[in-house]
Amino acid sequence: MNLSSRAAAICAFALALATGSGPVTAQSKPEDGLALGRKMLAEDNPGDLWVERGQRLFTAKRGPKNASLEKCDLGMGPGVVKGAFAQLPRYFADTDKVQDLESRLLTCMVELQGFKREDIIRTRFGTLDRDSDMEALVSYVGAASNGLRMNVRLTHAKEREMYKAGEYAFYRRSGPLDFACVTCHGESGKRIRLQDLPNMTKAEEMREVVATGWPAYRGTHSTVRTMQHRLYDCFWQMRLPDLGFASDLSVALTAYLNYSANGGEIKLPGVRR
Repeated sequence: MNLSSRAAAICAFALALATGSGPVTAQSKPEDGLALGRKMLAEDNPGDLWVERGQRLFTAKRGPKNASLEKCDLGMGPGVVKGAFAQLPRYFADTDKVQDLESRLLTCMVELQGFKREDIIRTRFGTLDRDSDMEALVSYVGAASNGLRMNVRLTHAKEREMYKAGEYAFYRRSGPLDFACVTCHGESGKRIRLQDLPNMTKAEEMREVVATGWPAYRGTHSTVRTMQHRLYDCFWQMRLPDLGFASDLSVALTAYLNYSANGGEIKLPGVRR
């Protein structure tokens, strides 16, 4: 993405939030302005720029092997992206592992294009002066399933094991703060400052988080963030050790969340504060 496009995206987000958080009546809630800002951006989502870039990256011949990702099997067949997000994480026989979208793309970029795993992981998250290829690719693949419903299956034994591990991790309290995911996401009506905390023990709120949440354009970061980044950030806020990118723990949590969101209509990328 060029600088002018990024600047336009940042300005659009800031303008929408500023417009949506004008005079607040006594009856209004602090989060109403943010909700209105997100609604205004839904028709002109800055995240669409990442989708377009991801599409170009998917078909471009890159890496030491000068190959595209058009032979990457995301679970629907080589090169098929539509419907892939809706059924991930899932078991892949070639790796003998359950993989989410990011870990599967990581495998394809290493095996098909010849990139080094450590180089991809080092640039997995974008910064103000450097875009992330991974975030763009996830945006493209995720958006390709828009209009479909989450449909994660637990037909393979390893898929069931991964789901159970994710469920355990979601409820397990640990770390210096004795926190678990459910500590923040186990009740309705909670928030940190102006940020609503969805109750992820409720199916309808879980569907909203997964099917319309991540990947999402984050205005405070001025870039698109993925589920892997969201989980990484949650671990940091709980003062836990860094969550390894594409690690079994990260995939297990995603398997639990995505399966719990089955039935939710996919609308990506989302827009978040």
